[in-house]
Amino acid sequence: MTNVVILGTQWGDEGKGKIVDLIADRFDVVARAQGGHNAGHTVHIGDRKFILKLVPSGILRPGKKVVIGNGVVIDPAALLQEIDALEQAGVEVRGNLFISNRAHVIFPYHRMMEKATEQTPGKIKIGTTSRGIGPSYEDKIGRRGIRVAELVNGDHFRDHFRANAQEKDLLARALCIEEAWDFDAIYDEYRAYAERIGPFVCDTAGYLQRAIGQGKRVLFEGAQGTMLDIDHGTYPFVTSSNATAGGVCTGLGVSPVHIDAVVGIVKAYVTRVGGGPFQTEADGSVARHLRDQGGEYGSVTGRPRRCGWFDVPLLRYSNTINSFASLIVTKLDVLDGLEKIPVCTAYRYKGEVLRDMPALQHVLESVEPIYEERPGWVGTTSGLTDHDALPQGAKDYLRFLSDQVEVEFGAVSTGPERDQTILVRGSRLEKLL
Repeated sequence: MTNVVILGTQWGDEGKGKIVDLIADRFDVVARAQGGHNAGHTVHIGDRKFILKLVPSGILRPGKKVVIGNGVVIDPAALLQEIDALEQAGVEVRGNLFISNRAHVIFPYHRMMEKATEQTPGKIKIGTTSRGIGPSYEDKIGRRGIRVAELVNGDHFRDHFRANAQEKDLLARALCIEEAWDFDAIYDEYRAYAERIGPFVCDTAGYLQRAIGQGKRVLFEGAQGTMLDIDHGTYPFVTSSNATAGGVCTGLGVSPVHIDAVVGIVKAYVTRVGGGPFQTEADGSVARHLRDQGGEYGSVTGRPRRCGWFDVPLLRYSNTINSFASLIVTKLDVLDGLEKIPVCTAYRYKGEVLRDMPALQHVLESVEPIYEERPGWVGTTSGLTDHDALPQGAKDYLRFLSDQVEVEFGAVSTGPERDQTILVRGSRLEKLL
């Protein structure tokens, strides 16, 4: 039995959805540990495209069980919309999806507060999706949140919801926010959600513990990416949960002794959405090339992603936090045809060479990337499934990155489809799977 964590190594959008879908058939359960419906996973199966925001992409594999853990914050309307879309597409959800009774719930006042704070004059603009994720985590940490168990039980839900709504209403007025509420209508709406969600709800920590005890294999799925982790990311331009390997244990109620390996997903270049420092960001025609060739637009928001070159210090730092057994590189084909490919191998700050990620925001914003240009390659990598068929320049590029980070590249994604993937023979990843 081998239980594996799949995580993004950069700022998210590395292609985790496809990779989880690809390898889910080798596992019995796929479990998600954190995040909300701001993290979209896009999966292409033939001529069909699935965009999953809350439900782990393992649901697309018949008979696989999927778990939404306690570390996730749930907007019931978004979740039910996703379930309905999956069922309409012929995906069997009932009996295969399990939702933690300890997950926290997103309410309309969370969305209102997030929009308001993002628009507050003088406040640092994080560039959130304004879906209420951050304020819901704030309520969780402030010990005033409402959990799924309370929502579906209903005994104390009305009083707790009223108290929270009144508190947020007072805060909104203090911020000069005038947004009409209908308390009873929202309460009734959420009670209706509770009836539909109820059959999926259980103690998922207990469910996972039993599954592991029975010898079943679990694939732990992270949302976002390491550099958006609330503790270890580019703070304050981060998400509100732990998107690193440690977040799997707290977000699912699973002991570290049950995790056998951590596998990182890394783009062949780097992208970022929203505000914050981006050391290797490209501009002009170069950024447009990467964005257009890579289809770099948010699967949830449609926002264009900021694009730039591979950042070795960033990935080294990500590896320090997570201890990757292997890396899976995605979107290598986007670099096809480039004559030269810059790779950032270190930073320069006030004349000093830095090989590690600085913690201070203003330092990170001021560093100058030190690039080493790597030769590109002639020919295409798109759709290849055999490592030997890769152009030599592509092999050299991957070997250079692997040597710099000191972690193997165990697989290469060469397109959005399941079968457009190269699994490197003899790699540690092949043995894990």
